[in-house]
Amino acid sequence: MSDSHQAANNRQQTGKWGEDAACTFLLEAGYFIKERNWRCRSGEIDIIAEHNGRLIFVEVRTRKLGGRFGTAAESVDRRKQQQVRETAQVYMRSSGLANPSIRFDVIAVTVSRESKAVIEYKHYEGAF
Repeated sequence: MSDSHQAANNRQQTGKWGEDAACTFLLEAGYFIKERNWRCRSGEIDIIAEHNGRLIFVEVRTRKLGGRFGTAAESVDRRKQQQVRETAQVYMRSSGLANPSIRFDVIAVTVSRESKAVIEYKHYEGAF
């Protein structure tokens, strides 16, 4: 396996660990998970949840402790926010939801480099 293929595989695995941890975090906080990794042509939404009558679109970003590329939350730039908004619109149309109460959250997960254990969650409600 090439180094670039191995690195991409490691990033995917790290992302999956972060999404699994974020789902557990949300469930423990009383959220109902409606969808995971919902995809359409405009993109993907990591988690679609419901909480207190509100539909919540969650972008999960996972970083290993001591990474060189900034924090997980900082990686959700304007372009990514726009893509999530557009994908959320497609989801609501395809689900027949007219004007639901919605929110866009970011969950930043930091994991240990060695054990992959979750070190920290940061839940940014209404992040964008």
